[in-house]
Amino acid sequence: MTWLEDHWIDAVGWGGSALLVYSLLQARVFRFRVLNLAASLILLLFNAVIEVWPMVAMNAVLAGINMFFIVQLLRERHDEQVFEVIEVGTHDHYLRHVLATHGDDIAGFQPDLDWRPDDPRSHAFVVVRGDETVGVVLLRAEGDVARVQLDYVTPKYRDFSPGEFVWRRSGVLRERGFRRVLTPTGMVGAYYDKVGFHREGEGFALDL
Repeated sequence: MTWLEDHWIDAVGWGGSALLVYSLLQARVFRFRVLNLAASLILLLFNAVIEVWPMVAMNAVLAGINMFFIVQLLRERHDEQVFEVIEVGTHDHYLRHVLATHGDDIAGFQPDLDWRPDDPRSHAFVVVRGDETVGVVLLRAEGDVARVQLDYVTPKYRDFSPGEFVWRRSGVLRERGFRRVLTPTGMVGAYYDKVGFHREGEGFALDL
């Protein structure tokens, strides 16, 4: 018999504990909940096998809590009542603070960002959830076309697509006379095909 066959329950316990620790390192709120749920279920099984019932009860409660929040997050991720789009000035102090705070992260997703706040064609939007900033969208107007300069989501909400509320649900672009949106090429982790955009060359386009 192999070591694993002799000590499989120990392996389950160590694996569940390692996954629990790993879940606590996640910045993304949805990923944290999913991994923490998986760890709780593994540790529930482990403690049931070795008959440590207080730990079984604790992990059952943790699993229930995680499932509650996962369901809530899934319901909210496309809920226009949860996320709000706020247009801000291109020289807005808070906008500059967000861009500076997340500058390195932004560069990783949009390395060729060419943001010109002094350009009168530039527009800036902040996507919020309550009093939390979850994303920033920067645009440049070319007639009735809005060219995306930046579509950034903070790490905590990266499993969501808050930018979709700028494109489709808030009506904020149509109110400003835009009829089309074009994205730049080379964006890392582009999600646009999931929110109504279509491929156009090496980027995406959306008719409003």
